[in-house]
This record gives sequence, structure tokens and C-alpha cells, in this order.
Amino acid sequence: MSYFAAAVARVEGGWTADEVSLRGVTDIEEVADRLRDVEPDADLSLLFVEADDTYLVILRLDEGEDLRIFGSDSAYADESKLGALLIGDLKTSVTSLEDTDEPRAAAGGDDETEQPAADPEADPVGDADLLADLGISAQKLLALCGHEGMMPADVTVEICQVLGCVDEVEELREV
Repeated sequence: MSYFAAAVARVEGGWTADEVSLRGVTDIEEVADRLRDVEPDADLSLLFVEADDTYLVILRLDEGEDLRIFGSDSAYADESKLGALLIGDLKTSVTSLEDTDEPRAAAGGDDETEQPAADPEADPVGDADLLADLGISAQKLLALCGHEGMMPADVTVEICQVLGCVDEVEELREV
């Protein structure tokens, strides 16, 4: 299964981005170490792992600590060694978020039109709130991942537009 892994790190003056090889990693801590290595002094680091135009995993480190993970579909753990390594231990399904008061709007839709938060076929897992303080609520993240026709690369672009690092990530794709 092919993948693209892009790390973005917030540093003084903006964002830096780098492609990360996950070849040979044996556990989630080794993945976190590779993310830390992108920008060791970053206050915030994110890793977007897109697999086969089907799955998206987002990892977040705050000041090099406190690893948080979100996966767009638990099936990735069953279909790939890398998927099992990244999200295999995540047990928390996030398909329903009754705790939020935010309307369930589809990506790009208006709040008046309620849409399912996620693809009924998918089983998102992990911490869907990991980007909430950056302007992407759990509900919005689930809506982006579940929006028909949205590929993992599209979700990454939408998130990076909000964060202000879309150009840096798109440059990585062009290499």
C-alpha cells in the first residue's frame, strides 16, 4: 500500500514542512521520533499520512510531547502493516459526537443542511478533537473525512489552508 507522509511544524515566523519516510518504523514512538526530527524546537508538529487515496491518519505533537492520533477509518489497521502500527491500538470510535453542540455540516456546506458527520462505511478512530484549537473542530474533521468525493489529499489541503501551511505541503507533492 503506497503512502505520502507530510510533516508540518509551527516555528517562529510560520510553518515548515518536510516529507517523512516511515520505512522501517517498528512502533508508534519511532514515528513520533521522526516527526520530532523534522523541527526539534517546534511548539506544534503535525504528520499527515495519506494511504492509497483512501485513508488519512493525523498525528500531533505539542512541544515534542503528548502524541495524539486520529485515523479516518479503522479499516486501515486491517489492510496495512503501517496502518496497524499507526492506528491499530486506537479503540475509540468517533463516529458519533453527541457531546458537541456544533451542527453537522458537510464540508463546504451551510449549517442549515444537516449531513452525516462521517461516511457510514468508515469507522474513524482516535482523537477527532486534535485540531480543535487550530480551527478544525472534531465535527468539521469528521465531515471533511466523510464528504463524498474527498480524498485524503483533499482533506489535508483543506486542513492546511485553515492552518496557513498549504503552500508548504503542496510543494512537497510536486517534488
